[in-house]
Amino acid sequence: MEPNNTLTVARLYVDAVSAKDFAAVAGLFADDIVWHQPGNNAVSGTYSGGAAVGEMLAAQMTATEGTFELQLTGAPMVNGALVVIPIHFSAQGADSEMSMDGIDVLRVEGDKIAEVWLFSADQQAEDAFWGAG
Repeated sequence: MEPNNTLTVARLYVDAVSAKDFAAVAGLFADDIVWHQPGNNAVSGTYSGGAAVGEMLAAQMTATEGTFELQLTGAPMVNGALVVIPIHFSAQGADSEMSMDGIDVLRVEGDKIAEVWLFSADQQAEDAFWGAG
């Protein structure tokens, strides 16, 4: 994997999530993608396959009434097939809101995202936002 291709895929991912273009996001996923959603909340867990990841992302957008926002806060960093993306994310729910920094780690194979790990600066606050798991 060329670092430039990994970086290109990562930038496409950030742009698509930021634009809330989830068809484009899904198009970047490998069929057998594995997504690691952190914490102990209603959306935490490991999701396997594009359909499962899509359902989890849709649940997040529904719970936030489309208010989920993601912004790049620094340059993505590439090491082989892995890319680390510093981000800020925020959302509003029915009775709460969250706004914090995080890190998304993507493993890219070819031109597809094969695996994703998310890290939140304040996991307890994110858990409280999404509700009990």
